Amino acid sequence: MSKGKVYLVGAGPGDVGLLTVKGLRCLQRADVVLYDFHLNAQVLNYINHKAEFIYAGKRGGQHSMSQEEINALLVRLAQEGKTVCRLKGGDPFVFGRGGEEAQTLARAGVEFEVVPGVSSAIAAPAYAGIPLTHRKYSSSFAVIPGYEDATKERSSLRWEHLAQGVDTLVVLMAVRNIQELCAKLIQHGRAPETPVAVIRWGTRAEQSTLVSTLGRVAQEVRDREIKPPAVVVVGEVVRLREELQWFEKKPLFGHRVLITRESAEGFEPLESLGAEVMEFPCLQIHPPQDWAPLDAALERLKDYHWLVFQSANGVHYFMRRLLQLGRDVRALAHLRLSTVGPKTAQALRGYGLVADLQARSFRAEGLLQAFLEHTGGRLQGLRFLVPRAQEAREFFIQRLRELGAQVEDPVAYRALRPEARGRRLKRFLREGRITVAVFASGATFRNFLQILGPEEAQGLLQGVAIAALGPVTARAIRQAGLEVAISPREATVEALVEAITSWCLDNPRAPSVV
Repeated sequence: MSKGKVYLVGAGPGDVGLLTVKGLRCLQRADVVLYDFHLNAQVLNYINHKAEFIYAGKRGGQHSMSQEEINALLVRLAQEGKTVCRLKGGDPFVFGRGGEEAQTLARAGVEFEVVPGVSSAIAAPAYAGIPLTHRKYSSSFAVIPGYEDATKERSSLRWEHLAQGVDTLVVLMAVRNIQELCAKLIQHGRAPETPVAVIRWGTRAEQSTLVSTLGRVAQEVRDREIKPPAVVVVGEVVRLREELQWFEKKPLFGHRVLITRESAEGFEPLESLGAEVMEFPCLQIHPPQDWAPLDAALERLKDYHWLVFQSANGVHYFMRRLLQLGRDVRALAHLRLSTVGPKTAQALRGYGLVADLQARSFRAEGLLQAFLEHTGGRLQGLRFLVPRAQEAREFFIQRLRELGAQVEDPVAYRALRPEARGRRLKRFLREGRITVAVFASGATFRNFLQILGPEEAQGLLQGVAIAALGPVTARAIRQAGLEVAISPREATVEALVEAITSWCLDNPRAPSVV
């Protein structure tokens, strides 16, 4: 039996970009991932999807698994020879019970590593513009839990030292006990006028920050109905927020953009402007069930005049199959190459090939027009090879045949609906936490409806700005009775990102700063 290993990995406080490189590598090599509730579920998109997912978190005090059950499961999985990633929000050794899990593993003789994460104790204040130390304001800080009953007779916390001996105090999980916390600090000598910040959902699109004083903050938390999760910062450094806040000033702050394609590549400019990009893939690309038709076409390459690609996926799967069969680009030397759109042409260039003909508009109609102009409408007798998706539109191929061309269109790949669960996404939509939903194809949109349930999905999208890549996608959305709010003139990701940016700027989400 191979020897297993456990990685105790901190996933950070919420912003996916704060996941460490080492943490990402552990996720990608894991056979099993045990994960908690208080982490951004987008992190799970980076996991090796052949891995087993086990939810081990708690929400609202309700435990999915007890700590003892988690400890025993980690040992058992490792003893079965599996590589296990124990994924926790924040840092595993900062109020994450990672120390207890590590002790259990050490006593059982199980090899383990700890991969630190960015704790919310550090990240939430930083994203609110509050440095925990500053040469003029604070030379020390302490991090304490806020769930301990501050009124109990014997406390593990030394309140007299915390109140007067530490410049900055960071309290985690403190909202429910904030009145007792403040009273205890004041009782032991902290001035009621001491600045306090309460940062809810730090580093996320919902981040909101309440600035008050030690004497007033408990009442203001009640008045504004602030609920967990939140980080409380007590100390003079809170005064620096007025000058140093940066995250909530980003132009797209507060917007969460839902990306429904397999990858969010190309949407990075939205993140740099402050939007949070949430991935929920509704389409997964797979090889064809049977390679025989494409293999037969590859054996007869000399019979064709034109090789036409309608997508980057078509390029990749065609070229990979060509190479798998022991051939290379020299087999294409006699062919003329055509593509739809710049991304498809770029994919072709990645294999050292340049398109002879590229459509000016990014759809099948534009490609047909390009051929008609290029040939003067004389397509009779020309032989085309068009490797395609299994569910691709038939328009281009049908029109070529109607105009006298000979066309073979073997399936090069399949675009399938993933086995996805939409429970978390439904909650985000229901709570108004998604402002823009992006659909790159009609198939993606239809899969989205099926995953969430057609009737429920349409209702959940009513308050969301829908962005469509191309007129065919927009038509599919409108046929379902929904409005398309964002539709760029060019069917490219770059143009779509620009259009989304403009819409978000015209519809700002004011940060909850008080």
